[in-house]
Amino acid sequence: MESGDRQEVFARERQQHIALSVEEHGRVRVTDLAERFAVSEVTIRKDLRVLETEGRVVRAHGGALAPSRSRAERAFEVRERLQRAEKERIGAAAAALVADGESIALDASTTALAMARHLKTRGGWVHLTVITNGLRIASELAGHRGITVALPGGFVRWEAMSVVGPLGGGLLEKVNIQKAFMGAAGFTLETGLSDATEEEAQLKRLIVAASSEVVALVDHTKWGRTAFATFCPTDRLTAVVTDEEAPAGMANALRQRRITVHVASGLEKTPSQSSRRSADSTALDMPS
Repeated sequence: MESGDRQEVFARERQQHIALSVEEHGRVRVTDLAERFAVSEVTIRKDLRVLETEGRVVRAHGGALAPSRSRAERAFEVRERLQRAEKERIGAAAAALVADGESIALDASTTALAMARHLKTRGGWVHLTVITNGLRIASELAGHRGITVALPGGFVRWEAMSVVGPLGGGLLEKVNIQKAFMGAAGFTLETGLSDATEEEAQLKRLIVAASSEVVALVDHTKWGRTAFATFCPTDRLTAVVTDEEAPAGMANALRQRRITVHVASGLEKTPSQSSRRSADSTALDMPS
């Protein structure tokens, strides 16, 4: 294992300990954590940003607080605020890749929710089937003309407003999904798409296994990061939709593996059904 890999492992272990401390005590201070782990306060703040992205803490002045369990959507809302502009552009570009008549899958990520909103705004659907384990996504699309929503069975995970667990296999083993659109907490060439929890990754693996194509929805902050559990190896990907700040070296390495890289840049609104061709030309491969 190279030094960079060791540092990533050590950082992840430290973040796990921090998350447990927040869960146990309700709050932590940056100065105390820096002294406890013998690292700089800058490093601790980076750890807290990562944990907030995962919905496990809420950053506050001088430290972090536990997400309020009295509001089931708090952790999801925290993540939804992060990289909002990038997620909107990625969601619009991903929605342009969907054709009427397809059966697609959306995971419970905040980027997939942005995509769902663009699918709804785009309209003109006659028969689009959306399979999702995201409760917010199902609520967003339910009852919309031409869109049928299917939810797998399972247990509700409040942090992500998602349905998780092996019970979802009952549905996913019986359906054919043309394209799965998957967000991730981390994405590297070596580990592929990864999530912060095994229970979330477990259902995502079932979705990937049931899909002909897998499209990753990852903004630049997820590239080069490895989260706890891999759910989709890189070579299983068909395409990646990202933003302009994604690392060019990794993007070129993906192309060498015949994986398409779409860069969502300057997409101000969701393309309509009639302008599909124009929208596709907007989400172009990242320049080499």
